[in-house]
Amino acid sequence: MQPRIERNNARACDMPASSQPFVLPARVYYEDTDAGGVVYYANYLKFCERARTEWLRTLGVSQQALLEEQGLGFVVRSLEADYLASARLDDALEVVTRVAMLRRASILFEQQVMRGQERIFTVRVLLASVDLRRQKPVAIPASLHALLESTA
Repeated sequence: MQPRIERNNARACDMPASSQPFVLPARVYYEDTDAGGVVYYANYLKFCERARTEWLRTLGVSQQALLEEQGLGFVVRSLEADYLASARLDDALEVVTRVAMLRRASILFEQQVMRGQERIFTVRVLLASVDLRRQKPVAIPASLHALLESTA
């Protein structure tokens, strides 16, 4: 399963056609589930975290390099999640990610976990750009901001 960036295709996830959602396929493994074979609620957030990381990777951005070279990291400031249906063991899912808003020192993502055409989870995640050495908010570097802006 390969990630992809969808261009001008709103699909069943109610995203504007002008956005470029990134889609990461995901499979539900035994380790993702509770005793009943249902995905444990916190694991949806893990799926979404992986999708944001893979999206950055497809843009050529290494979070490890940002950390090592600039002491910069993105931390979750807030999130709003809605659990709509349960995913189960072996389900094939897609995590659809798009930038909803880009500011000087933060990024708001809208993400949805889809099972086929069924939306089963949605989340809005606000990430803050932080100087991890000083533990203080910091502006996203201009070159990175421009790259992110070109995809929003």
